[in-house]
Amino acid sequence: MNAPIIIIGSGFAAYQLVKTLRRANTETPIAVFTQDAGHDYNKPDLSHAFSKQQSVEDLITLRGPEFAAQNQISLYAHHRVTAIDTQRNEITANGEQYRYSKLVLATGASPFVPPMAGNAANKVHTINCLDDFAHHQAAIDQAKEVLIIGGGLIGTELAADLAATGKTITLVEPGRTLMGSQLNRYVATELADQLSESGVRIYTGSHITALDYSEPGSQQGRLIATTNTGSAIHADAVIVAAGLRPNIGLAKAAGLKTNRGICVDRYLQSSVTDIYALGDGAEIDGVVMAYLQPIVLSASALAKTLLGQQTAAHFPPMIVKVKTPSYPIQIGGNTTTEVKRWNMDIGDSGIQAKAYGEHDTLLGFIVTGQQTNQAFPLLRELMSTAH
Repeated sequence: MNAPIIIIGSGFAAYQLVKTLRRANTETPIAVFTQDAGHDYNKPDLSHAFSKQQSVEDLITLRGPEFAAQNQISLYAHHRVTAIDTQRNEITANGEQYRYSKLVLATGASPFVPPMAGNAANKVHTINCLDDFAHHQAAIDQAKEVLIIGGGLIGTELAADLAATGKTITLVEPGRTLMGSQLNRYVATELADQLSESGVRIYTGSHITALDYSEPGSQQGRLIATTNTGSAIHADAVIVAAGLRPNIGLAKAAGLKTNRGICVDRYLQSSVTDIYALGDGAEIDGVVMAYLQPIVLSASALAKTLLGQQTAAHFPPMIVKVKTPSYPIQIGGNTTTEVKRWNMDIGDSGIQAKAYGEHDTLLGFIVTGQQTNQAFPLLRELMSTAH
């Protein structure tokens, strides 16, 4: 029997690749190795599951065995891959060796938890995967006051979602504005104002230096966080949403080239023959692209390559939707680097902001409120200038 294509991981990237492969070919053997149960779910739903009062079961679209049967794969759930032998085309998982014809690393990324002093520094929650949600949901549901560390996309969405449940939310962001890597200052200020009206207290230009139990000598109960400016924030639960770090340990140990992520080219090919990477852990031509649409495009190209038709991934301008219902935002293209000027149309219906670069070339856009209905016309305009 031919060795299968082995995929390490069972997140969105891994399962998008499985589905794409199976639409094209039902014969090639595929094996998926994952540390968890291998359930299929929509990861973006995690950031608004609390207001919808969803359980873990609500979030699962297909349980692991059902996904495996439907897609005709061998699922090795609760199998931790500890080594890759690039000479023998083998992986080691749970102490056993398994051969592969092609190997795909869809190992994802792990939450970055900023260093903090204090006797409760390890009592923080992360919501980066289904297992995280299952482990931390009860504590967050029971909390009346929640501190969120990190005001990027996920932290902002969580703040909006939890505020909608009636909890008191405090959001602490080290940067000068919320979502500083996606929004210009004006839109970021408008977003902060909307969140504040929803009851979210926002500290920008601040970070947490210590997290302690509020009762001296206690090892449980309420918490008190101290900021670099000396502010004290009380909370029942603390969520860290301070960004992700690609999981590169397995690849690095096997001798693959790594940087911030696992280095691959536009064919998703790593520095070692027959080994590929995609998803949150892949660095494609020097860039980590963690949003869903780049992963879909990567999976589409890689599936063809794995089935014998070398295909490069191409990434046109794409849209990111920010799930803040009280102030909807959509972002297209590049809105941060090489921006020379902004063209802002501000009205009662929302904001339409266009980012221009050198030679007055349209680079990207941000639309808010009712102006989000202009996102796709603007995307078409952006794509026409990109060619």
